[in-house]
Amino acid sequence: MVTPCQVRAARALLKWDQVMLADKAVVALTALQRFEQGKSVRDSTIQAIEKALIEAGIAFISRHNQEGVVLTRA
Repeated sequence: MVTPCQVRAARALLKWDQVMLADKAVVALTALQRFEQGKSVRDSTIQAIEKALIEAGIAFISRHNQEGVVLTRA
């Protein structure tokens, strides 16, 4: 599952602020903020955030205790 750090990095690559991502993911801004702060949120919220970022061209990398993101399309 996507991590808060990956979400912040993905937003930076896309030049999206939290409001934009919350809108694209159709989640409450406060839920996104809580997630990015490492606080507990519903799994459905995390899935919606991840889906919105993937649809925008983000690929998530998680392997060997490393995590990251790449933008697959401009």
